[in-house]
Amino acid sequence: MTAPLRTPIRKRSRRVALMLAGSAVLGLAACEEEKTDAAAFPDLQSCVAEAQNGSLFFTVEDCETQFAQAQQTHLETAPRYESKELCEQEHGAGNCEGDPAAQNQSGGGSIFMPLFMGYMLGSMLGGNRGVMSQPMVRTAQGGFATPDGKQSFATNRGTGRVAGSAFTKAPATIGKAPMSAAQVRQRGGFGASSTARGGASRSYGG
Repeated sequence: MTAPLRTPIRKRSRRVALMLAGSAVLGLAACEEEKTDAAAFPDLQSCVAEAQNGSLFFTVEDCETQFAQAQQTHLETAPRYESKELCEQEHGAGNCEGDPAAQNQSGGGSIFMPLFMGYMLGSMLGGNRGVMSQPMVRTAQGGFATPDGKQSFATNRGTGRVAGSAFTKAPATIGKAPMSAAQVRQRGGFGASSTARGGASRSYGG
């Protein structure tokens, strides 16, 4: 099931549909989950340009602060693999790099992780003014996803409403042993592995 978001386009209409691609069929509970305003961007400059229009829930300062936060979250929580080939199998050719956190450690060159491919901002729930963020990575199918693979998207540019759980931080992977091919198969691949990391795989709609 997919749910439309709207993405910035030129001048007259600044937004067009952005599709959230689900990794599993939605249950009623997911459809009824409280949602929040969200906006996804491939880079900081795109976010700043949209914030300067003043029509959405975040400011230029939010773009800058949350971009840095999303980069840090990516470093801490992105999936890690024992080879570049295995990483590209799960995230697409050219979409992986050596783990920067392990470059100065013995054996660090054998750990690979997907590239940071943008970030998603969300308006905090509960009535308190605030902005939260999630990094985005590529999927093997050509889409984008949060680091744990639980939330998948057709694109990394758009605005709309998503369930608040889309901003739940994934478990830390930094400093831990990378996944082997056998572990990836056992988990069913990126996205499907979210069930092994705690909680059922979900997407949005309803």
